[in-house]
Amino acid sequence: MLETLAALGDAAVDLGTDTDAVRIDYPDKARELGEAILGGEAERGVLVCGSGVGASVAACKLPGIRAAVCHDAYSAHQGVEHDDMNILCLGSEIVGEELAAELVRTFVNAHFNGGERYLRRLEKVKELEKAHAR
Repeated sequence: MLETLAALGDAAVDLGTDTDAVRIDYPDKARELGEAILGGEAERGVLVCGSGVGASVAACKLPGIRAAVCHDAYSAHQGVEHDDMNILCLGSEIVGEELAAELVRTFVNAHFNGGERYLRRLEKVKELEKAHAR
């Protein structure tokens, strides 16, 4: 994935692992990536776990993070364009290398539409976060 980002000309912050010798829990990586985005170190991010589901669930627990599992190109760009998704979650057991690269390219090249109905919906999402913050 880093090669895909480099080919697009994007600077990447690598928060991943170099080995599978030590198992890493996806909530830890979700927190690390979410905090990097919320802290301004990154604009968006990609999280990978077996199905992508656990990474998505964990990442969405951080206020301001909008993460989703995408295993098709339409969802990867529509999630950004309509929902201002800032984390793409992929399942390493679901998508192969080529599809993963396509999804990352699609996600990175997408831009939030900013239309009135999308802004209204995004505000409602933010209100949900505030209403249920502890």
